[in-house]
Amino acid sequence: MLVAIVVIKQCTNSKEPVPKPKITNNDKPKDPASNPTDRDNGFDRRTSFLKYSNHAKCRMQCRKISQQEVEEIMQEGKINYSKSDLQNARCPRYAVEGVTDDDQRVRIVYAQCNESTTVVTVIDLETDFKCSCPGDDDKYKNQR
Repeated sequence: MLVAIVVIKQCTNSKEPVPKPKITNNDKPKDPASNPTDRDNGFDRRTSFLKYSNHAKCRMQCRKISQQEVEEIMQEGKINYSKSDLQNARCPRYAVEGVTDDDQRVRIVYAQCNESTTVVTVIDLETDFKCSCPGDDDKYKNQR
């Protein structure tokens, strides 16, 4: 037992640093090009992954808002977080507001999924257009 105590004391008094275990990390850094959108990093404003729902297409036609204007609002508009639904179970929804080339004040709702961003609806914040589009329902009227 005395021999064991002496050996333990010698080991603990040794001035040689204990070598650290070698850690290898085989995880490669994520390539942003491999994942078109990264929901964890906020709203992706790239228009190359943009799709349009049938409802949005109808609203755009009724409200005379072009795809170019939708893309400009996506890139330069301001996110209205009180109208957004970032906790949406399927895809976070961003309500982005801005002014079009012909001075329409609009709110456009984008659903940002992993593979693409879909324009959900297009709202003119000043003019109440009478549209009859798929998905229109009094229960879900757009509140300003």
